[in-house]
Amino acid sequence: MWDSYLKGFKAYLQLERSMSVNTIDAYLHDLDMFSAFLSATFPGTSPEQVALAHLQAFLLSINELEFAANSQARVLSGIRSFYRYLLLEDLITADPTELLQSPKLTRPLPHVLSIADIELLFATIDHSKPEGQRNRAMLETMYSCGLRVSELITLKLTDLYLDLGFVKVIGKGNKERLVPIGNAAVKQIQLYREHVRSHLPRIKKGNEDILFLGRWGSGLSRVMVFMIIKELAAKAGLSAEIHPHTFRHSFATHLVEAGADLRAVQEMLGHKSITTTEIYTHLDRTFLRETLQKYHPRYG
Repeated sequence: MWDSYLKGFKAYLQLERSMSVNTIDAYLHDLDMFSAFLSATFPGTSPEQVALAHLQAFLLSINELEFAANSQARVLSGIRSFYRYLLLEDLITADPTELLQSPKLTRPLPHVLSIADIELLFATIDHSKPEGQRNRAMLETMYSCGLRVSELITLKLTDLYLDLGFVKVIGKGNKERLVPIGNAAVKQIQLYREHVRSHLPRIKKGNEDILFLGRWGSGLSRVMVFMIIKELAAKAGLSAEIHPHTFRHSFATHLVEAGADLRAVQEMLGHKSITTTEIYTHLDRTFLRETLQKYHPRYG
């Protein structure tokens, strides 16, 4: 009963939606789970006979199986797509998923370093080695500008306007933005350029304008930056959760805690939507509550 519908749905996803193999497999797996539930609970129910009550019962069943809210939302997404396809093909006259409420998703709060943690991490860097000065300049830049790791490793010499206190960043969707850069980061970049980068034996073709280079004159990969931070965090005795994006989260959180305008933070981070930036207001509320608990004589 369901096989012919699912075969057509698969072709629709492949040919008209151009979805990846993994996404298609996930959708079909979730629909198999839904049809198996119907077969066991409402025998003989065909796709065009499915009603809102059937869908609600199914969501209740996977909730009782302790599916996470994100997993429930993914399953529901596949079912919605399936019924949009049936509606498009005139195989049904009404979409039973239209009034179905999605599970409420909670966004996990990102791990953030304290200012003291950041100072500890910087103090762990061995400046006697050339890569130490480079690493200090990189981490200062990430924290000063709130850069994504992809933005850091593609930062160019011609993107630097250090005399004006700005760097040009190429973000997601190839969008450019100008981000202010602090004096500490400017100082470390200048030291790196003067004492390390200018003394590299050679720079590989195509990397001449890249700011941060490895010892053999080529740009760094995301994985290399990740490993550098992991190693420094371990030496400093900090949490294993620290990764390149932690500096971006810390940048935004410290600005919001200090009272920075949320739209200014959004602009500096290069977020398309203000709602993405609003997560840092939740972190700020946590900070405020902890401060109140710690210092208010009548709290508790």
